[in-house]
Amino acid sequence: MTLQPPARQPAEQEPVQAQDRPHHPHPEHRQQRPTHEHTHRHEQPPATALQDRVFQEEYGDGTQYRSLKDLYEDEEFMGTEGTHTILDIDRVVATQSGTGDYGTLRPLALRVVHHFGTDRPSVEHYDKLVTAAHEATSYEEHQRSLLGECQMRWTGYYIVLYTGDSPTHLGIFGSSGDQGKRAGPHP
Repeated sequence: MTLQPPARQPAEQEPVQAQDRPHHPHPEHRQQRPTHEHTHRHEQPPATALQDRVFQEEYGDGTQYRSLKDLYEDEEFMGTEGTHTILDIDRVVATQSGTGDYGTLRPLALRVVHHFGTDRPSVEHYDKLVTAAHEATSYEEHQRSLLGECQMRWTGYYIVLYTGDSPTHLGIFGSSGDQGKRAGPHP
């Protein structure tokens, strides 16, 4: 998959939302949310580009859902089970505050150095930490891991990953439905 990291970060607590994309139908998601459009008319936020790709990979044959809108309109499926992918996320938020917001993807900026020992983690280091989290032998070990950072269902985190000094990938992980799911890294 090809996904370029965001060229600029939105202002504090300003959600990025794809134009004309329906909100997630999960019951807790029906609370009032700001709908500020942060992108220019012809720009597509990276999460939206990834969602479009994942939808095509998972449902592209049109047998279950003909469009992402059709998927989101299936309130029973999306409200209880979800896809366990980036499709369960409907907003990218540029801040770590407000972690009670369902359906959000936010940066793990303040904890990157804690887990990686640097503010410019590589794809390889990300993969090692994710593998270690999956191989944790106890609940406590998993909670201390990178994946243990995401404690709330229907949310996720992203980490900008580097090749040398250049941001090249996004590491995305989180939890939706009845289990957590890692999605990434994505170039």
